[in-house]
Amino acid sequence: MFNIVLYNPQIPYNTGAIGRLCVNTNAKLHLIKPLGFSLAQKEIKRAGLDYWHKLNPTIWESHEEFFNQVDIARCFFATTKAQKPYFQAQFNLNDYIIFGSETSGIPLEIMQKNAQNMITIPMSQNGRSLNLAISAGIVLYEGIRQNYNIIKDMRW
Repeated sequence: MFNIVLYNPQIPYNTGAIGRLCVNTNAKLHLIKPLGFSLAQKEIKRAGLDYWHKLNPTIWESHEEFFNQVDIARCFFATTKAQKPYFQAQFNLNDYIIFGSETSGIPLEIMQKNAQNMITIPMSQNGRSLNLAISAGIVLYEGIRQNYNIIKDMRW
């Protein structure tokens, strides 16, 4: 299916909610350290409800380790710094959709490794960003929508 990647997540409730999203969409969750919390915290499990034990996230020690193992061409960087709306991206199964920390996003030097795949969620001028879990859901379901004819017959 898809890969949701959280770079340096800070809020356990967001990661728990995204974990629940991943279980319900058969997406794989990747967490790139440093994490702003312990995976043993009750908050992350509470937000993930009874789904957390089904998740089996991949934990990466650093972004260097992650990018040495994945195809950068299939990485999409969700950021408020992009001009390209997420719905103009062409998502394929097994792509990596990367979200940065709630406080500082994804470092520009990382996104510039594949700048053509920087995407954003359009917003009004009244705010500066959306909640991380909401953003992950919006972009992930666009990828599912684009590939629905392929996955509709799969048991996902």
